[in-house]
Amino acid sequence: MRLVPRLLILLLVFLPLPPAAAQQASQLTGTFDAIVRLRTFVPADARTAATLGREREGTAILIDGSGLLLTIGYLMVEASGGEVRFADGRTVPAQVVGYDHDTGFGLMRAVEIPKGLRPIALGKSSALRERDPVVVAAHGGPDAAAPAFVVSRRTFAGSWEYMLESAIWTSPPHPAWSGAALLDPSGRLVGVGSLIVASANGSGPAMPGNVFVPVDDLLPILADLIDQGRSMAPVHPWLGMAVEPLAGRLFVVRVTPDGPAARAGVQRGDVIASVKGRQPDALDDLFRALWAQGPAGTTIEFDVLREGQVRRMAVPSADRRRHLKLRSSL
Repeated sequence: MRLVPRLLILLLVFLPLPPAAAQQASQLTGTFDAIVRLRTFVPADARTAATLGREREGTAILIDGSGLLLTIGYLMVEASGGEVRFADGRTVPAQVVGYDHDTGFGLMRAVEIPKGLRPIALGKSSALRERDPVVVAAHGGPDAAAPAFVVSRRTFAGSWEYMLESAIWTSPPHPAWSGAALLDPSGRLVGVGSLIVASANGSGPAMPGNVFVPVDDLLPILADLIDQGRSMAPVHPWLGMAVEPLAGRLFVVRVTPDGPAARAGVQRGDVIASVKGRQPDALDDLFRALWAQGPAGTTIEFDVLREGQVRRMAVPSADRRRHLKLRSSL
């Protein structure tokens, strides 16, 4: 998925929006103090250090009075700890609480919060409809907030074995999307920023925007993340291969060293030919077919096309968390 050029982002952020969206941003000034800067620190031996970096920075959102912070998981996965900077300029340590790959959510906890700071209430992302006005807010107060609108609610599938069934797609794009808060007209949190995309609409002219993880996906797993550091529901089987659609086919573009797919002989450049006798036509179709075979630990079967020959692959899948070097309370 192509990234949007920075100049285009900046231009689109200031395009005229429906009056309701523009008015909304100015009505939420008191909410922005609970949207804070998060920095995390990742050890050199972390699996994600090479791709996501050893120091990561983005936004986190205070969601309760104990210092619990909600963010996007890639900012804190495998972190040994972090720090949070509040609107008053004070910086305090933050501890890792929980991570969930299936949704993409991560939880941290600030060791203390400013007196009187009010957390942001969780809203209902299921209530969002196309063209609804929203505000995208990163850390930095009102100057880091921008009005937007909901373009669509539809599936998002990422090459890294990740899928949201009802992602929130918005436009115009916000340039500081990582962990940003998506606020409804009442100032309630309805999503957490995950990506910037070349087009937020499913068809027609490209409309650059962002993808948000709906906060409704947090509620069923929140208690588990706090108590156990993870969701206790069955997890999807992890194969350790990245797949991208190219020229109407699904290509394996990367295989994780020492991952299940690599050990089973899957190679970069393989084309996914079929799963259980049927050719998947898109990433979401592929993931549904693979995951339907069972939870993590199941041997996942599919066919690949390599050098003009179809080969059957049988990959003993794994729980992705066991591959990662999760630390602290995780």
